Amino acid sequence: MIKSKKLVKFKNISHGFFNRKGGVSKGIYKSLNCGLGSDDKVKNIRKNLEKVCKKIGCNRSNLVLMNQIHSNIVHKLSKIPKKKLNGDSLITNRKGIALGVLTADCAPIFIYDPVNNLISAIHAGWKGAYKKIISTTLKEFKLRGSNFKNLIAVIGPCIGNKNYEVKRDFFNKFINKEKTNKKFFNYKNNKIYFSLNDYIKQSFYILGVKNVEIIKKDTYKTSNNFFSSRKSLKNKLNDYGRNISVIMIK
Repeated sequence: MIKSKKLVKFKNISHGFFNRKGGVSKGIYKSLNCGLGSDDKVKNIRKNLEKVCKKIGCNRSNLVLMNQIHSNIVHKLSKIPKKKLNGDSLITNRKGIALGVLTADCAPIFIYDPVNNLISAIHAGWKGAYKKIISTTLKEFKLRGSNFKNLIAVIGPCIGNKNYEVKRDFFNKFINKEKTNKKFFNYKNNKIYFSLNDYIKQSFYILGVKNVEIIKKDTYKTSNNFFSSRKSLKNKLNDYGRNISVIMIK
């Protein structure tokens, strides 16, 4: 489990970015697969989620996960929802509600407002980032009285720019939206690569959130021991596990 250097200073917050270590799943899901959307054995996934909750210090019934759909949909929680929500961002100011996101190359993001004691967990792949999941979430913070100067944003482990190869139409999509987006791409051996975490960081910066931490762990790199959809595809595997990231107000 990886901790944010910025968030670990706050004793009323429990959080963690988990890789694939410390679970019970076998085979391609070894070992801490937390994705109920995978073809792993459900009993193993549930055991893994229990282990995560124990680390975070929450009840399993208080861990909220979404049906992530690469959207800009945000859910504000005042209580545990009765059914799984469709969307990619969760916000709460309630103690004991653990907000979780699942990733396998996309970026998990935490936002914390220490003044209003408000937290968010966001799932942001390129589609969600492009659709402005960051600004949509920050609008909800503003509605709840947040001053963006007080916010702390942490961009968790995701695929790094050295391994995030993209096609020309992907590049054009971003450049047509904003010419300055060119700085998030680099070129090597006639291939184009994209920096997802830098693009997300810029999304925070232009909105006035300057206190941003990037946890520089590339999920594609085998040595970092994360689940990676791209790595699985390269290895011709028919499925992959999911990493979980969780934040909670104690």
